Amino acid sequence: MTDILFQLSDLKSKGKPFVLCIIVKTEGSTPRKEGAKMVVFDDGTSIGTVGGGTIELQSIKKALEVIKTGKPAKESYELEEDLSMRCGGYAEVYFEPMNYSFNLNIFGAGHVGREVGRFAAEFGFNVVYIDNRPDIYNEFNPNGAKTIATEFENCVADLNLSSHDFAVICTPKHTWDEVVLCQLISKNLAYIGMIGSTRKVAETSKSIIEKGIATKEQLSKINMPIGIPFNAETPAEIAISIVAKLIDAKNSLSV
Repeated sequence: MTDILFQLSDLKSKGKPFVLCIIVKTEGSTPRKEGAKMVVFDDGTSIGTVGGGTIELQSIKKALEVIKTGKPAKESYELEEDLSMRCGGYAEVYFEPMNYSFNLNIFGAGHVGREVGRFAAEFGFNVVYIDNRPDIYNEFNPNGAKTIATEFENCVADLNLSSHDFAVICTPKHTWDEVVLCQLISKNLAYIGMIGSTRKVAETSKSIIEKGIATKEQLSKINMPIGIPFNAETPAEIAISIVAKLIDAKNSLSV
């Protein structure tokens, strides 16, 4: 089989997250030696091998954890003591995440939303704008961000959201903000934030609880009012507050 290293460029071009696993040290009897490689995809499938058996199963399990955190890792395995493998040697496996990125879904491409997207793109977020006004995308340059024109009432179902996704809710109307939040709250996202005053947040929370859509505990996990508090006034200043919180949430994922 062609060395995995020669396949990495093609694998990365497909945009699917994966982890490169490399045995970097061995001692004693081990099924594979230094340099053995395996690629693990986010659905648990793999190519290559680091030795089969329990060490491979544990390496796949660790690789899936690395996909979630986006942080490189190294694991040490005593093959007999830790993994009940009769060969009885020792191996260290290094895990390098590839194609790892965070998607930022911005519901509302108005003045604040577009500024959030502009700043967030500078910090490694893949920006997606969702708005019910198709013409709004003619008002600014999305700079390569994905743009979706759809009604807010059913805007989440087709987004294929995952635990890598972040969501910022800043639609033109309070009622639409609530509609979007109701669709997102049951999703296992990395972050959900909704713009609004303290009064608006309280009213929205009360409405959602009374409708039985979410509990007070579930709502406590939503960042609203959104962002890091400081005296922001312009759309760009408000966006900086929001993006600061996004960076904080992103960097806290692996803590």
